[in-house]
Amino acid sequence: MREFDYQRAHDVAGAVALLGADPETRFLGGGTNLVDLMKTGVERPARLVDIRELPLDDIESTPEGGLRIGATVTNGDLAAHPEVRRRYPALAQAVLAGASGQLRNMATVGGNLLQRTRCGYFTDVTQPCNKRVPGSGCPAVRGEHHNHAILGASDHCVAVHPSDMAVALTAFDAVLHFETADGPGELPLADFYLPVGDTPHRETALPPGALITGVTLPPAPVAAHSRYRKVRERASYAFAIGSLAAALDIRDGVVQDARLAFGAVASRPWRASAAERILIGAAAGTETYAAAADAELAAARPLPHNGYKVDLMRNLVVAVLSQLAEEAAR
Repeated sequence: MREFDYQRAHDVAGAVALLGADPETRFLGGGTNLVDLMKTGVERPARLVDIRELPLDDIESTPEGGLRIGATVTNGDLAAHPEVRRRYPALAQAVLAGASGQLRNMATVGGNLLQRTRCGYFTDVTQPCNKRVPGSGCPAVRGEHHNHAILGASDHCVAVHPSDMAVALTAFDAVLHFETADGPGELPLADFYLPVGDTPHRETALPPGALITGVTLPPAPVAAHSRYRKVRERASYAFAIGSLAAALDIRDGVVQDARLAFGAVASRPWRASAAERILIGAAAGTETYAAAADAELAAARPLPHNGYKVDLMRNLVVAVLSQLAEEAAR
């Protein structure tokens, strides 16, 4: 591991100033991803700025009826918060599915959103990877890619985003807040993650030198009736091979509102807008749920060894929406 300096920030402005003074500086939250990447040589910062003592660890209701979640809130505290569990249960479930209790007690909300892909070619510095070294190639296209993208990928990168939390936040139209030397700013999470295109090394729209300060969830009555379902290759904690955050509002047999986001199928959490359009206003039932899944997955471009994900996600949509409908009917 490369030698690095360590400094603790005590206020947001000071943290931003420290990052702006040196482009090789990185913010350190829980370190559950960054430190791993430092050990493998993928990340080689000259300095770490510890932000865990910043006053960004609250979860509070907004005047509009949503929730504001600070960037240094731990995943464990987020999943356990009673208002998260009551108003956005899919978010709590996504966090609980994401990692062990030990990791949840260290990992932070801001860090979770910035975690990087677990593609084996990315984490192995002896291999080419367009995310690490732009223009070096993407060996996963013809190599090991059974858990790689089927939506939104390109010849330049087929890796998937690993976060469970970000999938649920995407489904509920979360807005990300940040601070720069020029002042505060915000981005809808849907715009935060960039399409992979021919620049896979540019993963987010976060401005240079910015510090994530929190996330706001707008009020969404449909979110109170939501689920997160994760499919993985083993029952213990593992990254998804496919996941779904879904919320459904059914009245008089008709879908009034629906929210869906897919995980582990693209380089970013995938909002299933085409599926939502099919669902809203349609009669509730397995045929409608399957048609919605098919509409979204029509854009899928699987590789030779990950085509199973198309069927997996179709079945997942039908199963989770059917479960939500059954619960609503009780």
